[in-house]
Amino acid sequence: MSSNFIPAEFLKTLSSEPGVYRMLDSDQQVIYVGKAKNLKKRVSSYFRANIPESKTRALVKNITNIEITLTNTETEALLLENNLIKQYMPRYNILLRDDKSYPYILVTDHKHPRIAFHRGARKQKGDYFGPFPSSGAVSESLRLMQKIFPVRQCEDAYYRARSRPCLQYQLKRCSAPCVNKVSDSDYQQEVNFVKLFLSGKSSQVIAALVEKMELASGELNFELAAKIRDQILLLRKMQEQQSVSGNFAEMDVIGFQSLNGLTAIHLLMIRDHKILGSNTFYPKIPKNSEHTEVLSSFLAQYYLSVGRTSRIPKELVLPFTCDEVSVLSEALTQIAEKKVELKVVQRGERAKYLELANKNALNSIITKQSAQDSINKRFAALKHALNLDDIQRMECFDISHTMGENTVASCVVFDSQGPNKKEYRRFNVEGITGGDDYAAMAFALKKRYGKMTDINKVPDVIFIDGGKGQLSQAEQFFANWTLDKLPLLVGVAKGVSRKAGLETLLVDAGRKTINLSADSIALHLIQHIRDESHRFAIAGHRNKRQKQRTQSLLEEIPGVGQKRRQAMLKYLGGMQGVLDASAKQLEKVPGVSVELAEKIFNHLHDKS
Repeated sequence: MSSNFIPAEFLKTLSSEPGVYRMLDSDQQVIYVGKAKNLKKRVSSYFRANIPESKTRALVKNITNIEITLTNTETEALLLENNLIKQYMPRYNILLRDDKSYPYILVTDHKHPRIAFHRGARKQKGDYFGPFPSSGAVSESLRLMQKIFPVRQCEDAYYRARSRPCLQYQLKRCSAPCVNKVSDSDYQQEVNFVKLFLSGKSSQVIAALVEKMELASGELNFELAAKIRDQILLLRKMQEQQSVSGNFAEMDVIGFQSLNGLTAIHLLMIRDHKILGSNTFYPKIPKNSEHTEVLSSFLAQYYLSVGRTSRIPKELVLPFTCDEVSVLSEALTQIAEKKVELKVVQRGERAKYLELANKNALNSIITKQSAQDSINKRFAALKHALNLDDIQRMECFDISHTMGENTVASCVVFDSQGPNKKEYRRFNVEGITGGDDYAAMAFALKKRYGKMTDINKVPDVIFIDGGKGQLSQAEQFFANWTLDKLPLLVGVAKGVSRKAGLETLLVDAGRKTINLSADSIALHLIQHIRDESHRFAIAGHRNKRQKQRTQSLLEEIPGVGQKRRQAMLKYLGGMQGVLDASAKQLEKVPGVSVELAEKIFNHLHDKS
């Protein structure tokens, strides 16, 4: 605690009103955010003579200042606390690391609507169904619906470019509206069935299909009747898989387990009397945190996030009670604009769902710890193979280009938990001779480490995907390295046949080689990070190449500015649609005259 910060003097100035407090360390970094119904009483509790919690004692030792924000109510304080935690990510708070917006299924507002996965702002016109607890739940729903309802799921650009049916039509998973294999009315009827099904009205869909099947049978159209019969059977099978016995239409069940220092919270989501899906979270927890504190922090951060309030159900079933139940219920009710109850149950159907959620939480911990044990063993084997005392962070570089064009370098990061995707970086390589991989590697290393000052970000090992030439670029760069920590540089050279398991490790500027057996778990870890850097580089290169191709052709046309380019791409469904369009079709694009359409058409087809 700073000598300039005197708790007794500070506490005298505190109000007894509700509010939020932010505790800062010597670097003026926020290390803890809390809220209180009575600020004076709550903050004073941190400075008692005997504090039993070791976590609180460690926190207090680092406090050099406290900032206060008053609120009108405790509910307002809870909402502000949640926003500040997301903003500052304080190390003594319990943090929910999953910060993605939740996925929906979108049925677009087109002549021939599309069913699609959607995440993020709901700007596109159409009907949104969800939210779903995970992207996996959406993908599974889309996969099953594709078998039942022959409604397109392809991208608009792909749909507009079709001149004949695609494979999905052959598999009877799309009715091919793109090439008029189905009438508009019949297609719209299937879309309406999709909307009813996603709204939880599957029984209504089945009744309509039964009526349609009987009508087809009465007209002796037995082929259509058999097709509808198969639809009904698939739909009923799907109903049985999702059905939940009981009368709970809208409920989230929270499972909670803690084992060997890892805590898992499993969310089971029930909507329209069906299990919509589930998701498991592993919050970041300071040592010696109470389970009640972990649960209340999860509930606040998960349900109070801006833009996610549509997922709040009428009822939350909790594994145990926590101090924040009443204020959380009040806040959720206020935000959701409906009564939201938080319940702890001991018996009945809710208790069965809770038992299932707890079981899944425990299984998730066991699975995750088993995977972590495997990673730990691989790290230990790699330390032994490279003769290092410790490895906490590794980085790997790769270069990707096509005939020297659109060169992209990738850098991926692995830590003791495995891939750390938040730390991945790509570099657009510029100012070199096309195809010069050595110069590209030098460029990437300079971009990555040229201005690095944080020694904690310096990896223990840097893998270079390539032979002595690429490795020598890294050796030259680090020859004048000024930071105290110097990484070990390792080249990963592929064998003559370029088969996995035949890689040779190059160290000491390539003067020394290490050959590991194909079944070595240390080599498996190296292959993992090498393949990940390769994948990440190729993905970046393809994106850059596609963007360059899209822009360059249109940018070369006189009289076609940015707005007209965007209008053409939007109206015709991407660059392929522009290339496939006739002069007459180009005339229909807003802002394109007959003369300009002819000029665009001639330019594009002269180029191609």
